[in-house]
Amino acid sequence: MLKFKRAAIGLGASVLMWVGASASANIIITPIFDSTITNDTTNKTAIETGINNAIAEVESKILNPISVTITFQEMGTGLGQSSTFINSLSYSQYRTDLINNQTKSANDITAIATLPATTANPVNGTNFMTLTLPLLRAIGEPTLGNNGGSPDGTIGINTSITNLSRTGPQDSNKYDLQAVAMHEISEVLGTGGNGSELPTTTGNIGPLDLFRYGGTGTRSFTTSTAATAYFSIDGGVTHLSPFNQSGGGADYADWGSSGTPQVQDAFGTPGSHPDLDSNEVTAFDVVGYNVVPEPASVGLVVLCGAPLLLRRKLR
Repeated sequence: MLKFKRAAIGLGASVLMWVGASASANIIITPIFDSTITNDTTNKTAIETGINNAIAEVESKILNPISVTITFQEMGTGLGQSSTFINSLSYSQYRTDLINNQTKSANDITAIATLPATTANPVNGTNFMTLTLPLLRAIGEPTLGNNGGSPDGTIGINTSITNLSRTGPQDSNKYDLQAVAMHEISEVLGTGGNGSELPTTTGNIGPLDLFRYGGTGTRSFTTSTAATAYFSIDGGVTHLSPFNQSGGGADYADWGSSGTPQVQDAFGTPGSHPDLDSNEVTAFDVVGYNVVPEPASVGLVVLCGAPLLLRRKLR
């Protein structure tokens, strides 16, 4: 059975940011450029270069020896969107995979300590998780993560409202193509918008829902715009980034406004040129990827299978 789930970046006055790195990684992300890009003779080179730069930034952070294929295309509305194949895994098996099938960082050890060894998940009491196929392969579930050779996801970018390159003249009213591409690539990999199953509260949960807190020892899993929700890997003690809680179709696993643009913010900030920051790398880390360099530890340490689905996320 196939279905769509959508994720995308909004055009509001909120933010979008990202911090560069230069380490080499083992993940390989292969782009397929749709005819909407290859036939754009004026902009094709700049668009492809910007996307390849975004891919290089993500690849520099993730060590898992997996291959990921993503189709990229131009679109005429919104800012960015992703369509991603997903599958289900029991919460108990996911926890087991996090323990046994990754190189555990200090942050992983802290995060896993907040996950009880139960059949039901600690968020809403159901038994299953929803994960993207690349994440399933990364945590040692190649069968569930098999897409039969098809691309793992499709990303659309409204290039007409982006600065195609970070060099040369910049239009302060436009968004950064490289940043938008990184945002959507992260979603295909299973963080950002694809990290949560909200606004659905009674079925599967996403991997970042396990680390969505409203206070110390209290998880937050609600669509209430009055609720507090933030990313924490130590049981809510340490607030890393606010989760979006604005509703209105924006992704709940994206960041809410923190005053400084970040890659996974639910709404873009024109004129900014962010790269992946430490909180976004931490998100990759604790959901099951091996990352480099490892983020500084926080909190307690220092400071099966359902049918294959296609999820589309829009912004």
